[in-house]
Amino acid sequence: MSNTVIVGTQWGDEGKGKIVDMLAQEAGAIVRFQGGNNAGHTLVVAGEQCILHLIPSGVLHPGKKCLIGNGVVLDPEVFLKEIDGLNAKGIDVSPERMMISKKTQIIMSYHRMMDNCRESVKSDESKIGTTGRGIGPCYEDKMNRIGIRAADLADPELLRAKIVEALIEKNVLFEKLFNVEALDPEKVYQDILPVAERIKPFLGDVSSVIQDVNKAGGMVLFEGAQGIHLDIDHGTYPFVTSSNTVAGNAAAGAGCGPRCLERIIGILKAYTTRVGSGPFATELLDETGETLQANGHEFGATTGRKRRCGWLDLVIIRETARLCDLTEFALTKLDVLSGLKELKICVSYEYRGEKISYPPQEQNGMAFVKPVYESMPGWEEDITGARTYDELPEAAKNYIARIEELSGVKVGIVSVGPDRAQTIVR
Repeated sequence: MSNTVIVGTQWGDEGKGKIVDMLAQEAGAIVRFQGGNNAGHTLVVAGEQCILHLIPSGVLHPGKKCLIGNGVVLDPEVFLKEIDGLNAKGIDVSPERMMISKKTQIIMSYHRMMDNCRESVKSDESKIGTTGRGIGPCYEDKMNRIGIRAADLADPELLRAKIVEALIEKNVLFEKLFNVEALDPEKVYQDILPVAERIKPFLGDVSSVIQDVNKAGGMVLFEGAQGIHLDIDHGTYPFVTSSNTVAGNAAAGAGCGPRCLERIIGILKAYTTRVGSGPFATELLDETGETLQANGHEFGATTGRKRRCGWLDLVIIRETARLCDLTEFALTKLDVLSGLKELKICVSYEYRGEKISYPPQEQNGMAFVKPVYESMPGWEEDITGARTYDELPEAAKNYIARIEELSGVKVGIVSVGPDRAQTIVR
C-alpha cells in the first residue's frame, strides 16, 4: 500500500481515529506529525471505547510501530498516563514499539500556566477557545528557540539551564501582567526529573524508522490532528490551532521528504461541527442542530465541550481539497443523518455582493458570508448495519454522489457507526 496521510477536512472531530485504526492493520508504522494533547481520537472496537490524545491511533493493533514526530508538542505527563492506561488494558506500549522523536518539543508546567493566564484576562469576544493544555505557548518557545526538546530530558544540566532561560521572561509576565506568583526554576526542574527518567527509553530517531519501513516495502500511516480549517496559516485565523494541520506538513512534522506522501485521505463528517469560538457559516441554532448534536454524541473527546452543529459546508471542503491535494474522502457519521426528511448542502457563499466558491482570504471574512444551500431528500432507514455500498438507501447514495460532484474528490470509505466493523470500503 502507498504511504497514507490522514487529515480532518473541517474543524476537527471528523472521526480520524477510527479511520487510522482501520488502516493501521496494513501499516508498518503509524506516526503523529503535529498538534498535542488538545486532540482527542476516539476508537470503538467490539463495543469498547478508547480515547487517545497523543499516542497514535494504530496502537490497538499488536506489534505496530507507533511514532511521535518532531512536529508534535508532547506533554510527558499526559503521555505517561496514556501509556499506563493502555498497559493496564493489556495493550503493549513498550519502547520496543513506541518512539518519540528526540526533536519533539516538550510541554512544561509553565506552558499550561501561561495558556490559562492569557485566556483568563481576555473578554468573551476575544477568547479563541483554547483547551488550556499549553499547546500555543509551547510552539511559541519552539519558534523563539528556547523550547525544551525531548532529547533534553536525557541531559539534566542542559535541561536545568533551558528551564532557567525560559522562565526569565515568563516570570515577569506572571508577576507583573497576570498578578500570579512566579515559578521557581529549580522546583520546575525537580518536578520534571522523575518524568524525564520514564520518558528517556522512548526517545529515538523517527526519521530513520520511517526510512527503514519504506525500504522494507512497508507503508507508513501519517496521522494528523484537528482539522484543516484550524491550520495556523490556512484556517479561520485567529480562531485556529498553533500548528500546520495541512497534509503537506506530514513531511516536515515527521521527518521525511514530500514524495513520501502518496495517498491523502480527507476525513469528512457528513455534516459540520465546530468546538469553541470562530465563524461557522452553516451552524444550526435550532431543533435540527440539536438533533445532530444528540444523535452524533457531539461532545469533545478532550474537553467534553458541546460541539456546535450545522449542515455540510462544501465551500470549506473544496478549500481543503486544494490545500491538501486529497486523493479521496472517508465519509463519517453518515448514520447520524438518518431520520432527517430534508438535507442541505452549502454549495457556495454570498460575500460582499458576490457569489464565491472558496472561503474569503481576509481575516475573519468567514464571519460575513451567507451560505447558499442546495436541498436533497433524506432517508428514514437505519443504516448502521450496512456493510456494502449497495445496502445503503438510494437517498444516501445520492448524497454521497453529490458530495463527489461538488468537491471533485471520490468517497472511498463510508462509516455508518463508531465501531471498527461499521465501515464500507468502496
